[in-house]
Amino acid sequence: MSDIIRRDPRKEWIARNRLHPEHLEVLAELGGGASPSEWTGPSGLTRRNPHAVGFIGPNGIKRIDRSGAQQAANQPGSRQAQPKDTRRRVEIEAPAFMVAVVPDLSGGRLSSHDRDLLGLARQLADADPERPGAVLAIVFGTHKETTFGEAGVDRLLEVQGDAFSGYLPETRIAALQSVEREMAPHYWLLPDSSLGGGELGRRLAVRLGERPATQVWQVEADADTDTGWRCTARGAAGTTDIARAMPRVVLALAECAEPVSETRHAAQPVELAQALPEVLGRIEDMGEVAVDPASVSLAEAEFILSAGNGVKDWDGYHHAAQVLGATKGASRVAVDDGFMPRDRQVGATGTWVSARVYVAVGISGAIQHLQGIQSCEKVVAINLDEGCDMIKRADLSVIGDASEILAALVARIERYREEQQENRDAA
Repeated sequence: MSDIIRRDPRKEWIARNRLHPEHLEVLAELGGGASPSEWTGPSGLTRRNPHAVGFIGPNGIKRIDRSGAQQAANQPGSRQAQPKDTRRRVEIEAPAFMVAVVPDLSGGRLSSHDRDLLGLARQLADADPERPGAVLAIVFGTHKETTFGEAGVDRLLEVQGDAFSGYLPETRIAALQSVEREMAPHYWLLPDSSLGGGELGRRLAVRLGERPATQVWQVEADADTDTGWRCTARGAAGTTDIARAMPRVVLALAECAEPVSETRHAAQPVELAQALPEVLGRIEDMGEVAVDPASVSLAEAEFILSAGNGVKDWDGYHHAAQVLGATKGASRVAVDDGFMPRDRQVGATGTWVSARVYVAVGISGAIQHLQGIQSCEKVVAINLDEGCDMIKRADLSVIGDASEILAALVARIERYREEQQENRDAA
């Protein structure tokens, strides 16, 4: 037998194409049944997939996946082959202590900031294998999240009712104090964000008589401290780092720890033994104020409909943005051609965005544009070219004429709203 390595060009092409239905199967085959994140190339050298969760780069830093590609592959109807869930299931029956986490749940779902915080809670709970702790997530009001277990939650306390919907910090603090009395968590972790976690954490620290650590970006084990942990926080407007022994109440920044990706936890529902106290609040939430999406800056927008050179019907695009309630964005080509103002440009040469949903319409995906949207949680691409870079980056791709797809989407939304209105009138 010859020692010459025989190449299969078709399989090599499938291994490079993450959108191919047989992508994961071919990767596993080329890797000899090993992890699909690694496979043997035609030269005999091991190739690695930098998009895989847990990928460790040449600098030794483990990559945190923000693209949502791994989650998208597990959704029903995904174009990729659905791999078997190999995450280890963890159930903690009698935890030695609790680590309480109060996520923001912006939009009713766990944000990347929330998942990083849960990853930090897991780090604290799993530090001592002989005395494992449990992560307790406290959720206020209604939500749409179904993946608490995958995010590392062992116990889930859902506090429902109109008294906890909207901006009502006093009633929420009273509920957290009830948790403190009954469960006595070893640590309290909250996101240091402008969405409510930062204010709630500071209010809670005052009620508990604790000196909190804010703007925390790193937590490390340290036997020289009383708590066994040392945290590092931003100080002096982010110009210096402050290290101190970790207190009970911690307000952490995004990327304070790696999110949970290798285990799946029970997320067992729990309830308080006593009813929550009634609080006569001094703050009344008058409801949300309608905001024109066009007035929202790109850096703060959560839903962006961005147009590029592939958009030909600009009136239809503007109408679609209005119907969807999306903030308008644009590629550099669309701005240079005069179709959109300069302050709407997205990319390294424009505005870096961190939207929860970013819809790229007719944008091929230049490197500067992809750099500007790297912090977006979900990217949807509408394009005629199925091989462009934006399609490769997207979590969901629609191949077709942008004008026709936007028109069909608008018609579908308007029909849905009419049906909802008819149902309300009938009721």
